[in-house]
Amino acid sequence: MPAAAPPRTIACLLYADCMSLDVTGPMQVFATANDVAQHGHRRAAPYRLRLLAETLAPVATSAGMRLVPDDAWPAVAAGAIDTLLVPGGDGVIAQRGSAALLDWLRRAEPEVRRLGSVCSGALLLAEAGLLDGRRATSHWSRLDQLRERHPAVQVEPDCLHTFDPGSAQDGHVFTSAGVTAGIDLALALVEADLGRPMALAVARQLVMFLRRPGGQAQFSALLAPEPRRTPRLAALLDWLPGQLGADLSLERLAAQACLPPRTLTRAFQKELGTSPARYIERLRVETASALMAQGQASVATVARLCGFGHPENLRRSFHKHYGVGPQAWAERFGSGAIDPAQSSA
Repeated sequence: MPAAAPPRTIACLLYADCMSLDVTGPMQVFATANDVAQHGHRRAAPYRLRLLAETLAPVATSAGMRLVPDDAWPAVAAGAIDTLLVPGGDGVIAQRGSAALLDWLRRAEPEVRRLGSVCSGALLLAEAGLLDGRRATSHWSRLDQLRERHPAVQVEPDCLHTFDPGSAQDGHVFTSAGVTAGIDLALALVEADLGRPMALAVARQLVMFLRRPGGQAQFSALLAPEPRRTPRLAALLDWLPGQLGADLSLERLAAQACLPPRTLTRAFQKELGTSPARYIERLRVETASALMAQGQASVATVARLCGFGHPENLRRSFHKHYGVGPQAWAERFGSGAIDPAQSSA
């Protein structure tokens, strides 16, 4: 019988005022993968988890709680690390001025198999020059900083993470958006390592609905911020959810908002960072996903109610936004995930 593969070392950086969930969320995903492997499959844990800080002293996070590092990164051989994660938080600004840390990250990058950031941790990777020429995202409130300070970075505002296991570049260095997107990233890493059944089993153990695809938008259209500069746009956004099955052409929206079509388009771009058509599509697909999850209507009925017309249009939109069809979405929402005892990876 072949010997079990040695566990992959997953290391996460700590620094003063880092966000605790940026650290504990992804690390819990890997810890749960260990639990599922050991108790569901009776096999060795696939991961070894380590927290790294500049010294071995406890590190105060932005929440006030203290995390105890396992190792001091100045003394760690980066080649022993499989995956290195860099969290975000208010303390990231001070860390951008740490020449020692930036130099260690530069030296670590070619040594580790994977290097990723959570939330505003992307600012540290960018400061080290590791995101130049790469796709990158971050928390929505930090995207402008990323663009302005690091123009060589290809900023992707409308995604949860940039990890792509099929890409030599995006499978090696990658980023994720705010807070809980780090959990989505960690689940994607588990899926790349151990297979989709294991990732779904981990999601179920964590009482998560499903791993969201990296290309999914950071924002829900249903939670769009209230426009500050265009009050008529705010009234239009309040009106839209009840009109999804109707004609929502640009001309119809402009008439409802009492604005010229070009003015309305500029207002959407300025206030919401998207076009009217893309906003409507997102609103429709999110409403459709909620209806499908309830299991009270067929795909054809949901397509009609949400303004997609033909069910095939709804299926295409689901695949575009979620990576699965509406029926699969409903089934996964109801079942949560594959049972650990029935899955294999």
